[in-house]
Amino acid sequence: MNQSLEHKRHTLAHLLAAAVIDKYPHAKLTLGPAIETGFYYDVDFSGGDAPGDDDLKDLQKRMKKTINKWTEFTHEIVTADKAREVFADNEYKLELVNEIDERGESITLYTCGDFTDLCRGGHTENPKEEIAMDAFRLDKIAGAYWRGDEKNTMLTRIYGIAFDTKEELEEYNKMILEAKARDHRKLGKELDLFTFSDLVGSGLPLFTPNGTLMRDLIVEKIMKIQAKYGYKKVTIPHITKSDLYKTSGHWEKFGDELFKVKGQSDVEFVMKPMNCPHHTQIFASKPHSYKDLPIRYAESTMVYRDEQAGELMGLSRVRSITQDDGHVFCTLDQVDQEVENIVLVIKEFYDSLGMFSDDQFWVSLSVRNLEEPDEYLGDTRNWEKAEQMLDNVTRRLGLPSKQIAGEAAFYGPKIDFMFKDAIGREWQLATAQLDFVMPERFGLEYTDNEGNKQTPVMIHRAVAGSLERFMAVIIEHFAGNFPLWLAPQQVAIIPVSEAHNEYASEIFKSLQEAGLRVEMNDSSESMGKKIRQAKKMKLPYFIVIGDKEIETKTVTLESRDTGEPVVISVNELLDKLHTEMNV
Repeated sequence: MNQSLEHKRHTLAHLLAAAVIDKYPHAKLTLGPAIETGFYYDVDFSGGDAPGDDDLKDLQKRMKKTINKWTEFTHEIVTADKAREVFADNEYKLELVNEIDERGESITLYTCGDFTDLCRGGHTENPKEEIAMDAFRLDKIAGAYWRGDEKNTMLTRIYGIAFDTKEELEEYNKMILEAKARDHRKLGKELDLFTFSDLVGSGLPLFTPNGTLMRDLIVEKIMKIQAKYGYKKVTIPHITKSDLYKTSGHWEKFGDELFKVKGQSDVEFVMKPMNCPHHTQIFASKPHSYKDLPIRYAESTMVYRDEQAGELMGLSRVRSITQDDGHVFCTLDQVDQEVENIVLVIKEFYDSLGMFSDDQFWVSLSVRNLEEPDEYLGDTRNWEKAEQMLDNVTRRLGLPSKQIAGEAAFYGPKIDFMFKDAIGREWQLATAQLDFVMPERFGLEYTDNEGNKQTPVMIHRAVAGSLERFMAVIIEHFAGNFPLWLAPQQVAIIPVSEAHNEYASEIFKSLQEAGLRVEMNDSSESMGKKIRQAKKMKLPYFIVIGDKEIETKTVTLESRDTGEPVVISVNELLDKLHTEMNV
């Protein structure tokens, strides 16, 4: 987000707050930041009437009327006592004032027109002249806990969408309509991929045969690619003693998200929220020499995190998360080649989805913020060498990359692959992360060529990342029109009538023996209905069998993507499908 647009969005949040107070004098304002596509303001309306979606148009009109008086922002640095006096009847602002005062920071009040708010700044200088009134709209109303804590008061969050120009807003509106049509929750039900059950619980998806087949195809594709680079499968349990995560440092980070397990003993167990600590224990189970390294583990397994119910959404945010996980244990000098291998795995996988062209992704090279060295653990020289290695890999492979300071993990630098979907939304999917910390915490060692004990570097890698989230992204990216290798059902055979069933069965058997996922619709339904069913399920191909096909020993193949029927022999059909699957 460019700074100018961020300032406009922040100014609009203030303008919204002014309109809210104008219509609902009893309201208590809390926080109103700029966000990725606009802004919001959280408000406590508990003292009287609260707005609904039908009130958004009126609030928007009030904003447009109010902005005529907003020609200049002024600010004043005040004492904590003065700020407490200004916000004496607003416990939320008082809480913020007290926190700012405790940190010893300046307390600033910003005023535009006759509206004053507690704020750090970042506004347009002359809102009336700089903000296009046709380039924003109020979008929706939702609930939000104060400070994101479900133990706190539930507030009303009013969202707004804002851009620099009317044209950009209209483009965004078109994208939103397209996103609704592609919603993975809608398509997942229509294509019979997954479901949820109140008896099982929210955030715990159940995958149907079609959905499970898709998951298996994704995992098999990744495993097949990375096997060429020496990755070997491992398997770990779904629960662990809490001691494992206390040693790794995750207990402190994920403590509130852990599902605790009570057994017959007094030992404290938890459902695993990640796999890397387990993998360290496989490495630690026997001594290693430098000749053994690199050692590469991989598996696809579920982890569990107790996400807040309000944050769950379809497959995008769940409580049971299938991680496409891998970890490499190597020397520092081997990092360069191992990261390159990971990138090559990522490239081959996303190439198979048609998503690896330069205009569809970029790589975030996440490094330290040198102004805050205390935020990072490990030897400075190792950090410098590792950051340079990651930079070298991205350059050598010609990856479109940007170095982002301050985005490194506390345990090491990383590269994140940011992919654009078919309607322009950006998703972080694949990653390679260097870790200097966990091997030290667990005392991992190998013997170097001089007989000395050394600590290996650990590389965390994910190709698809969370399988659930990845499926949500690709369902929406392809709008359910999956490439042939990923489609749960690839071909439907449709005999025109019962008289054509025998030849259709022969074709069915030939395709099935060739390893294709094929179904035959020999029901008594009309031809039109059978074809509509194949199209509704977004099958890549369907084959019509009639008198002509029996007579010429051919098939009429129709493509989902082109819609053009082609008459070909069975051998030509098999060659075509196998070629497409292996692209």
